[in-house]
Amino acid sequence: MISLQFLITAIVVCIAPGTGVIYTLALGLGQGRRAAIAAAAGCTFGIVPHLAAATLGLAALLHTSALLFQIVKFAGVAYLLYLAWQALKSDGALAIRPDATPQAAFKIARRGALINILNPKLSIFFLALLPPFLSGNPATATAEMVLLGGIFMALTFVIFVLYGVFAAFARDWLLQSETVMKWLSRSFAGIFAALGLRLAFEKA
Repeated sequence: MISLQFLITAIVVCIAPGTGVIYTLALGLGQGRRAAIAAAAGCTFGIVPHLAAATLGLAALLHTSALLFQIVKFAGVAYLLYLAWQALKSDGALAIRPDATPQAAFKIARRGALINILNPKLSIFFLALLPPFLSGNPATATAEMVLLGGIFMALTFVIFVLYGVFAAFARDWLLQSETVMKWLSRSFAGIFAALGLRLAFEKA
């Protein structure tokens, strides 16, 4: 049985602004509701490898292997800095402008998935988050991990979609001002760059 404590914990974690939330907001503001939903789906799918790693015990290997952790971490840093550049460029994929060409949902989702896949802390996060909520029965531990992870992913998708839809509703009002658009793009670029720098200093 799923505990209320787990649901509250998962909701709080999902609501907390992170890279996925920022990405979804940027797509909602820049390209509307459809793009925001694709971004939310991609970010949610990017959780799967980390959930699998936590369930299979691979997260422990990532935690103990400094080299492997650093490789994944700096790939993530490079990708976040790339997203910052895409937000800053006037014709970038994340630039906020009224005449933005709609991007394919697959491309948007793929970027969102990579944001989470290239964050090694997520595997360790699941390894720390899920076990306290297991029943303690070794025979059902794997199934329980998958169930809790699936619920976490569902909550992630729903909450991210809500963020993105809210941003899409605000889009028309915000895009009336060229100054606001420029500062939003610069702000998202700065946030992605800051998140990349924070990840660069993370330790296993």
